[in-house]
Amino acid sequence: MITKQKGTYDIYGDLAKKRAYVDDVLASICEKYNYGYIETPVFESSDLFHRGVGESTDMVKKETYDFKDRGDRNLTLRPEGTAGVVRWFIENKLYGNMTDPVKVFYNMKMYRYERPQSGRNREFTQWGFECFGSDDVMSDAEVISLAYNAYRLLGLDDVTIKLNSLGDSESRNTYREKLVEYFKPHINNLCEDCQERLKSNPLRILDCKIDAENDILKNAPKTLDYLNKESKSRFEKLKDLLDMMDINYEIDERLVRGLDYYNHTVFEVVLNNSYALGGGGRYNGLVETLDGPSTPGVGFAMGYDRTILAMEENNVNIPINDSIDVYLLYVSASEKETACYLAQDLRLNGFIAETDLMNKSLKSQFKSVDRFNAKYLVVLNDNDLKENKITVKDNKTKEEESINLNNLVDYLDMHI
Repeated sequence: MITKQKGTYDIYGDLAKKRAYVDDVLASICEKYNYGYIETPVFESSDLFHRGVGESTDMVKKETYDFKDRGDRNLTLRPEGTAGVVRWFIENKLYGNMTDPVKVFYNMKMYRYERPQSGRNREFTQWGFECFGSDDVMSDAEVISLAYNAYRLLGLDDVTIKLNSLGDSESRNTYREKLVEYFKPHINNLCEDCQERLKSNPLRILDCKIDAENDILKNAPKTLDYLNKESKSRFEKLKDLLDMMDINYEIDERLVRGLDYYNHTVFEVVLNNSYALGGGGRYNGLVETLDGPSTPGVGFAMGYDRTILAMEENNVNIPINDSIDVYLLYVSASEKETACYLAQDLRLNGFIAETDLMNKSLKSQFKSVDRFNAKYLVVLNDNDLKENKITVKDNKTKEEESINLNNLVDYLDMHI
């Protein structure tokens, strides 16, 4: 028997309904913030992610699905959304004559080779959004606001924004030098990955999960101590805006995020002050890195699996429709034909309608009515149909009524 691959899963039943609900909520709030939908290809040139995400990141070094196609091209399954959206932005020359920011959101499958665990799979769906063109700190605040309020609309009230600043290039370079200076004497007391990171990307040491509780990391220099005047002023303005919008945030000076392209604002959305749901930040140099003109950008991404798991664990009521509107019952061949066209008519008029497709007995059809939790059932009878009549039954009250066949849609409109 062929089975699904490790770290993947089938989406159906209640899980599919929960995801559809989350889809609707997220698409709705993105519409209110005037973000349009985008979907990029599931595979792209490997160079896009290696350059965009960063060769020194764990994602590129250990987790990407890289392969050659039949034309000997190096391709990679999409591991995250931002790089592909930036490629789209550049390829379509959307940077030309920008008078307003370009704002888009996505809801796409991603692929990373890592050990599957609760809320983390090799194939997963990520929702995110990106804003290009504005370097004003107000756009940082808008992105944080959108992320924060999306979770609250999903019923996760106890969310906090963990906030930090990496500063501009000057501030980040100064901080990087201080980190290298600090970690060098202690490097043999850190994990092998961190020993390698000291050479390639010392900021990533702060994001290490193995040494997270190591005093060496806890006592490391803080980013905010090395911000220049301009970067510090920008961060203070961001905090003022978040205060004005009544967004709950906390400063986390160890927060650096796991990707190379961030500068200035970095943030995570955390539930119950312990459970990270998603994160993002500003990436002003990424468009240039991928051969576009200098263009500021800021964005956010979160995983569906972890979000739905958090909703379930926190007893959020996720609306799931577990009933249909009407079930059509028949016995004879002519009644069956009527059921066929009536079912289509009801569906095209907005009702969830079902009828028997298995040639079951009437008794078995009544069992299907209960399994589908039908609100109403329609009993088709040849004698009634000759007079253009049908019997409609309320499955809850068990009350029956004989009505004109042509009035069925209006009847259901009034009662459902």
